[in-house]
Amino acid sequence: MRIGPHTVDPPLILAPMAGISDLPFRRICRRQGAGLAVSEMVHADTRLWHTQKSRLRLHQSGEPDPRSVQITGREPAMMAAAARAAVERGAGIIDLNMGCPARKVMSKAAGAALLGDEARVRAIMEAVVAAVHVPVTLKIRLGLDRSRINAPVIARIAQDCGVQALTVHGRTAACSYQDPVDAEAIARVRETVSIPVIANGDLFSPEDALRMRAITGADALMVGRGARGRPWIFRRMARALETGEIPPEPGPETVLAIVREHLQALYGLHGPRAGVQVARKHIGWYLQGRPGAEAVRRALLQAEDPATQLERITRYFETLPPGEDIAA
Repeated sequence: MRIGPHTVDPPLILAPMAGISDLPFRRICRRQGAGLAVSEMVHADTRLWHTQKSRLRLHQSGEPDPRSVQITGREPAMMAAAARAAVERGAGIIDLNMGCPARKVMSKAAGAALLGDEARVRAIMEAVVAAVHVPVTLKIRLGLDRSRINAPVIARIAQDCGVQALTVHGRTAACSYQDPVDAEAIARVRETVSIPVIANGDLFSPEDALRMRAITGADALMVGRGARGRPWIFRRMARALETGEIPPEPGPETVLAIVREHLQALYGLHGPRAGVQVARKHIGWYLQGRPGAEAVRRALLQAEDPATQLERITRYFETLPPGEDIAA
């Protein structure tokens, strides 16, 4: 798939997830087969970018091109200024968030709440596209709720405004992550426009990827929660999409190497103390479904320094029996 001058190969994208898709995780996912990784969303008010949270979300050092930065807000001029600032910091793609269903975002009439104001949607996209020389992409949901499905209309507006790719999460804002993903609705959006459409929602396995592509005809797939604790899902999905074969999960030795690389990168970005705290949630996801994980989870999550955390996670994975492996 192409987004402006950029080729996304394989056509698999890491979703922008707040508190998860930081620089270490984006880099891990790119090495594990993602063709693109979108940053955590940052607020369009650049006056807030001096905060520690925003600085870390905007950090892109060593990240492979193209670098996609997602911004959220509701004021066209502010969104345009934020897009210009992000490009000055190295962004090669600007992604507009009109799909976040979080209450704190929706309450400010931003994120998915914008889907109820098509005139403002157009004004924002026109302003941002005119403000930057890099491709602009858009992420949306199907609509505010099942009675107000307007994703095809938003898609046509986006195309008219010069947006170069569109991600559609197959749920409404009202259903958050509860209802099943409506892949057929994504397919209807795909039929509406000629720009690339990226399908998103409930992609947890290679089988899910094959099914989503078959139903939607999407140009690419975006993986969010399915990548937590399983960044190699991109490599497995890529092989399945290319060959139709379902590759095995990586074995413990391969997983341990990825986990150690990830944790050490977290310590480097966040510092030893905060890095250990951020790593805990990722460790919890890496442990999900693994034999004997519950017995060691507390000790792993109670580690208070990098050396102890690494030693305990290493000891756990070294006790696991070898399994089928794939190259990392």
